[in-house]
Amino acid sequence: MHQHAYDSQCTAEEKRHTTAKSPIRNPKLTLFALALGTFAIGAGEFGSNGIIQLFASDLDVSVPVATYAITAYAFGVMIGSPAITLLAARANRRTLLLGLIALFLVGNGLSALAPDIVLFVVFRFVTGSVQGAFFGAGAVVAAYVYGPGKGGKAFATVMGGLTVATIAGSPLGTFIGQHAGWRAMYGTVVAVGLVAGAALVAWLPRTDDLRGSSLTGELGALRRRDVWLMVTVAALGISSIFAVYTFIGPFVTDAALRDASLIPIALAVFGLGMAVGNQVGGRVADRYENRGLVLGYGGALVFLVLIGVAGGNLVVLLPCLFGVGATMMFAIPTIQVRLTAFAPDAPTLMGTLNLAALNLANCLGAIGGAVALDAGWGTLSTVWAGFVLTTAGLLLYVTTVARVKPTPVPVRA
Repeated sequence: MHQHAYDSQCTAEEKRHTTAKSPIRNPKLTLFALALGTFAIGAGEFGSNGIIQLFASDLDVSVPVATYAITAYAFGVMIGSPAITLLAARANRRTLLLGLIALFLVGNGLSALAPDIVLFVVFRFVTGSVQGAFFGAGAVVAAYVYGPGKGGKAFATVMGGLTVATIAGSPLGTFIGQHAGWRAMYGTVVAVGLVAGAALVAWLPRTDDLRGSSLTGELGALRRRDVWLMVTVAALGISSIFAVYTFIGPFVTDAALRDASLIPIALAVFGLGMAVGNQVGGRVADRYENRGLVLGYGGALVFLVLIGVAGGNLVVLLPCLFGVGATMMFAIPTIQVRLTAFAPDAPTLMGTLNLAALNLANCLGAIGGAVALDAGWGTLSTVWAGFVLTTAGLLLYVTTVARVKPTPVPVRA
């Protein structure tokens, strides 16, 4: 059904935006600062994947043990970020974002200095706890900048930095790690984070319109059935991104029988698809209730089938990698708009839960793909694990919350 999504369900921040003159001098610079912050966060996350072997060797552990650091980061997003969001419920979103970027700098700085794997894992958990909370608070500020009815576009803007990081983060992190050492990679991330922090200090608006909400209101959102259904839909459906992205290397070398030098190109193609899908999906999310998610998940299923059937041909594989990245990211802003519509009194927490769901999807997609490979079904079989999980997410959505109209929730004006 064509409509402006949830205009009557706008958040407290959006309501205040309509009644007070915005103190934002240059909205574009505010949005750039937010995107730069998410780019720095994404560069640290994806850059870590490219240097696993390097820090494993230096810290004298096996690669499987070293992957605990990657897992710890994901748990930081899933557990640490919601905890921080709840504890900082009353904080002004500007204050929260500046505190989070400071914690990000500390976490990555300590990661660069970690003397052993145990402390390194702890530091990666701390750093991961920043991500979801930053995206949630950043989406609130972006929504304030854009005004009512632009929640999807706002979230897509914040996500934009992360999609750019998927294109540049892993190969750049690998390059720096190989030529200057893995610790230098985290030092570089700190340098980017310092620039992002300076931009946030300079361009985030100082206004009471961005004050937080009560802890009771945030906790109340967690008691709503539709919120958890949407989180489950996100975790299941988006998992196919990671059932593909995690195994792009083997797709290129083992399935398509091409040289490993083509792997960075395949990763970049996937990342470009994510960037395009994110931007278009943000606009669709603000106009349609369900179309972004249904078309996104449905389109991804088509591309997954094509990879599973003919992905051994590079001419088929590369366009389909772009397609999976684009269609999945096309759906994510709609997930955010729907979550916020179900809990307009807790927009920051909803953004945090969305990122937590995406990290759970990371685990589900990687595990599902590994199970398919261990079963001996072939290199491309990982896409069928993604197909099953995304189909489950789509079916859950259309049979439960797709037709649900959010019940109005009183929000503080």
